[in-house]
Amino acid sequence: MKDIKSSSTRGILHAAAGKDKFTLSRFEPDTRLKPFVEHYWVVRYDLQEDNPYTQTVLSYPNIHFAFEEDEKGRRALLYGVPTTPFIRKLQGAGRVLGVKFKAGGFYPFWQQDVSLLTGATIPASKLFGQDVDAYADTVLDAEDDASMAKQAEIFLLERLPEYNEQAELAAAIVMKIINDRNIIKVEQISEQNNLPIRQLQRLFRKYIGVSPKWVIKRFRLQEVAEKLEQDDTPQWAELAVQLGYFDQAHLIKDFKSVIGQSPGAYKQSESS
Repeated sequence: MKDIKSSSTRGILHAAAGKDKFTLSRFEPDTRLKPFVEHYWVVRYDLQEDNPYTQTVLSYPNIHFAFEEDEKGRRALLYGVPTTPFIRKLQGAGRVLGVKFKAGGFYPFWQQDVSLLTGATIPASKLFGQDVDAYADTVLDAEDDASMAKQAEIFLLERLPEYNEQAELAAAIVMKIINDRNIIKVEQISEQNNLPIRQLQRLFRKYIGVSPKWVIKRFRLQEVAEKLEQDDTPQWAELAVQLGYFDQAHLIKDFKSVIGQSPGAYKQSESS
């Protein structure tokens, strides 16, 4: 099981503070699963002699399948794309093995509109049957992070779905949005892919779970948060233009509506 040597914490708010509270490792999927799975991730924490810690994540448009253990016990869950920032309170000791499906990559397993999961967390048994609950022990009892990821991979390989061309198209569009900062409007995606906007919206609802507009906004706000953590004096007016906002005030309003505080307050809370 090959680990991913990546230090990227994009989307993890106040990531520097979190590094002292938990460990995060990532692993590549088997070639047969790469059309569906982006990577496996393992989080471990031990705060038994420390105060609880709350971590906020500005999530990507991805579905996660997780085997979890904490003071409440063990469970296997499916996490839809959160409509608001994902907030997790860590206390005591625990660990999680997560499967991050590619945008569009969960549909071949699910075979329903992915939007049915948006904003929801459900037992993984709803999709995989009761066997998945017992399999949580196999995953969580593995000797190390790589072994946990390998056990989760074995589970998925036994349920390998067929390739889906439309899901792959949706995934490619999402990757284009994240990698091309010039994409700031849904109309651009529509033109580049020769898809009417309504058809594009249906494609995203079925295979991604959220709208194209949501994806654009989410990636750009991730950029703002990342910029705040890396730059002591961001040029707000210039950044607003780069991200497609009419002016600085609209950028600040959007940031506050999602994060719950202004960029200035967010920056101040980082150093407090």
